Amino acid sequence: MTVTDPPYTKFCDPNLTAQGEPRARVAFDGLKTLWVNTGTLCNIACAHCYIESSPTNDRFEYFTTADFAPFLQEVAALADGAIEIGFTGGEPFLNPQIIDLVELAVARGHRVLILTNAMRPMMRPRVRDGLLALQAAYGGRIALRVSLDHFDAEQHDQERGAGSYAETLLGVDWLSEAGFIISLAGRTLWGVDETQMRAGFSRLIAARGWAIDANKPDELVLFPEMDEAINVPEITDACWGLLEVDPRAMMCASARMVAKRKGAAAPSVIACTLLPYEPQFELAARLTDSLAPVALNHRHCAKFCVLGGGSCSA
Repeated sequence: MTVTDPPYTKFCDPNLTAQGEPRARVAFDGLKTLWVNTGTLCNIACAHCYIESSPTNDRFEYFTTADFAPFLQEVAALADGAIEIGFTGGEPFLNPQIIDLVELAVARGHRVLILTNAMRPMMRPRVRDGLLALQAAYGGRIALRVSLDHFDAEQHDQERGAGSYAETLLGVDWLSEAGFIISLAGRTLWGVDETQMRAGFSRLIAARGWAIDANKPDELVLFPEMDEAINVPEITDACWGLLEVDPRAMMCASARMVAKRKGAAAPSVIACTLLPYEPQFELAARLTDSLAPVALNHRHCAKFCVLGGGSCSA
């Protein structure tokens, strides 16, 4: 693994690093998670949103059931049984067809993970009623991961806007009372020790009475940050052994994302949820054509996945 200056010489060639070493690639190891980007529109604009979601960003259109159905047919052919279907955005609950999209997935036996800020879009009567109906029919297979950046209101609102912390807590209260499977997603951008972060979240969770264990990484996910200004090392073939990291643990070994770009005739398959706008990571129009090895030719591949150990899946 090498670090060179200046940073702009890095991540330019999909095959070689700036030092001329073979760039690491991740081979496809079986489909375990299919991500659906429901659209990039969001009810808020966070300070550090990796996908730049906002009330005006519609670079990805609302994904529809007609868009989704062909991919579910491909999943049936590619996967051995049920997989995880993850719905991300933007804010998924802004999508007018979100309840129908979730039902399409669970009715075919898949597990569903919805990433949400648990704010007003989720609390609209049509969405709430739809969620409750899905919970009654398929409750054990539907989970929601709520973005709660910090256990303290000041830090969370610093990222998401004044009043967002209080509104999100009310949303999680409702989910908890309704018996949904819930996890939380926090951020590490404040540089606070992980032990302190988990302890702080534990206090909040206990005070609210949520059935979440902050000491379990799948119930409180603390995401590594993706700072574009940091000089990140490139990952070579040799790094897997040096770092004792299994490439099969990388998201792109077992996951793909489908999304529909604004104005596009059809959806496309993207290698990673973190790199939605990078043309080199748009792989194909069909899942079955998207299974070639993925070159780790981006700083997020190194910082978030290989060095940070991050994963969006449950």
